[in-house]
Amino acid sequence: MTSRELDAAGITEPGLRAAYTHCRRLNARHGRTYFLATRLLPVERRPAVHALYGFARWADDIVDDPGGQSATAERADRLRALAERLASGLRRGHSPEPVVHALADTAERYGIAHRHFADFLGSMRADLHVTDYATMDELHGYMYGSAAVIGLEMLPVLGTVVPRAEAAPHAAALGVAFQLTNFLRDVGEDLDRGRVYLPADLLAAHGVDRGLLQWSRAEGKRDPRITEALKEAAGMTSNVYREAAPGLRMLDPASRPCVRTAFVLYGGILRAIADDGYASLHRRAVVPPLRRAAVALDGLARVAAARLASARRRAGRQRHKAFAATAGESAA
Repeated sequence: MTSRELDAAGITEPGLRAAYTHCRRLNARHGRTYFLATRLLPVERRPAVHALYGFARWADDIVDDPGGQSATAERADRLRALAERLASGLRRGHSPEPVVHALADTAERYGIAHRHFADFLGSMRADLHVTDYATMDELHGYMYGSAAVIGLEMLPVLGTVVPRAEAAPHAAALGVAFQLTNFLRDVGEDLDRGRVYLPADLLAAHGVDRGLLQWSRAEGKRDPRITEALKEAAGMTSNVYREAAPGLRMLDPASRPCVRTAFVLYGGILRAIADDGYASLHRRAVVPPLRRAAVALDGLARVAAARLASARRRAGRQRHKAFAATAGESAA
């Protein structure tokens, strides 16, 4: 983490600075789209976002075990230990564990409800033993903890121009839209881990079940029934993006370019899946680098415009105060 970000956020204690720096490294290494969008936030808000990402990444890595060596019981024990460290860190306001230390500080600074972290860990625990979802309602129950709460955690950091409760449903919907996009992009990789996140009733409506998915993945052969199921899931995801979209204008203008960039980039993943013929069971769809660069440049332009508008508003207020003071002196 740059000293500029930490200084702007008023983070001065060396141990806390090191904790936030650790979280930033996690974000830069693993969250390419997320990290790119975060760079468009005002510098003083970036450390908080890195802390929130660092915590989510840590829990997710426990569940998915990138090395593939941990048994389910061991991963459950590690999640339990994380929950205990988290509870202690939130209660005391600090922790010897860097990610928890930064997260506890962020939660205190921005007044983030602790229940969101507990709900997130609840969904992570579900990933240890739940391998599929019968209905969309069941999946939404899981996604509330795994995705919607991420949007709710972010909202105090981003700031709003309306009461936070008014913006909250849209923030939650955006978290869900991002996760549904990931499910579609990673359907093959998730199947390799033994998980099918797309609801069984949606798949069954097109004559698809786990067995057909496994056959198609193993043989490298596509099936039109799977294509149609993925196409319907993509349409459903597009609807969630539409539900989230009104929330963009409810955000603090300084935060809008960041969130809009993430909105466009993740929407680009959805379009890339469609452009690839919904073949994500066999290969991961990617947004072309030039497209990512164009979105990033647009985000930078919007940041510059927001900063210019903010400077003009400040100048206008200062002129108004000066005029009022002069008028008061003249009247006296």
